[in-house]
Amino acid sequence: MRRSCVAAVLTMLLTAATAHAEESAIERGEYLIAAGGCVDCHTNEDEDARPLAGGRAIDSPFGTFYSPNITPDIETGIGAWSDDDFINAFWEGISPDGEHYYPAFPFTSYTGVTREDLMAMKRYLFSLEPVTHTPPEHDLAWYISTRLAAGGWKFANFEAERFTPDADESEQWNRGAYLVRHLGHCGECHTPRGSLGALQYEDELAGNPDGPDDENIPNISSHRTDGIGKWSAGDIEYFLDVGMLPDGDFVGSSMSDVIDNNTAKLTPDDRMAIATYLKTVTPQTSGK
Repeated sequence: MRRSCVAAVLTMLLTAATAHAEESAIERGEYLIAAGGCVDCHTNEDEDARPLAGGRAIDSPFGTFYSPNITPDIETGIGAWSDDDFINAFWEGISPDGEHYYPAFPFTSYTGVTREDLMAMKRYLFSLEPVTHTPPEHDLAWYISTRLAAGGWKFANFEAERFTPDADESEQWNRGAYLVRHLGHCGECHTPRGSLGALQYEDELAGNPDGPDDENIPNISSHRTDGIGKWSAGDIEYFLDVGMLPDGDFVGSSMSDVIDNNTAKLTPDDRMAIATYLKTVTPQTSGK
């Protein structure tokens, strides 16, 4: 009798511990999804749009891309994806069917995200209510309209590679580099691109006059006049929290959505890590 009671108590404790671990993983995944900016791109701009159900139009020089549904719907979302399917999408830019993704999905930056973080993100996404929604097909120029063309682009411009901390820099700097370069993928908007859409890494964060939806994306390198070199780390952290510039004005355009759905949801420590990294980015002149 006593043994059965002890076994029952142990089972209850193990079940509770497992449930707590799962809840913690989901909460961490929710945080990482915010840090990764997933809501902005994967939610249509219609007022009644369901979060993460896809369909947002992303205009580019090559045509219009439509973001996919990343809710756990089996038929129209990612509900049938395995762990490896999820990892391969982010690390290799490959779909579960073996097709190449276009770089409108920023796998070129996400390739550096750790497996641990990706698995937490997947846990959160799979905890959500499935939404049945099929976004429109991409509307692209003829020369880029096939997945074969996407594969050719990847062969010429993409190298799968995990983030490696710099032993000569602080833990805070490395955390900021990871968030800016990979999970937060700031360079996907703030770094100029070449004629075929490849990021010009030598001009990191120099701004992009031909950004998504024809927006002129500003220089956020440490250049003192063209960039944000005159901003203090505290200025940057506060801007990422509430969207206020050092002169008291507030940011507008697409960055206001980034503040609301992404950087404002980060911890002060992570925002300060981003600021620490940005203060060290090579000064770049704008208009390249």
